[in-house]
Amino acid sequence: MLHKKSILLIIFSLLFVFGVWTVAAGSLVNQQAVLSGEVVSAVAVGEHVVEGSELVRVKTLAGSNTAARSNTSGIVREVLVTPGNKINSGDVVVRIEAQ
Repeated sequence: MLHKKSILLIIFSLLFVFGVWTVAAGSLVNQQAVLSGEVVSAVAVGEHVVEGSELVRVKTLAGSNTAARSNTSGIVREVLVTPGNKINSGDVVVRIEAQ
């Protein structure tokens, strides 16, 4: 009987952890580049941003320009590019936890 209760407790615990993880992962918002070029700078993980904040800057033929701006306010959770990377328009460059 005790063994059966332990197994049920483990199963419910795993389901709870999976549910929390699913909810947390679903709240990340992908931010895409609108310009192609070589990354000059990128926002830092953990930084609070507001809608319109510059996230990634690239070097283009016309000079240095903003490649991605935040379309939501929140906390930067992932930065998928580093200075020196080449990116294309439409690439996901940052993920933000919306607030």
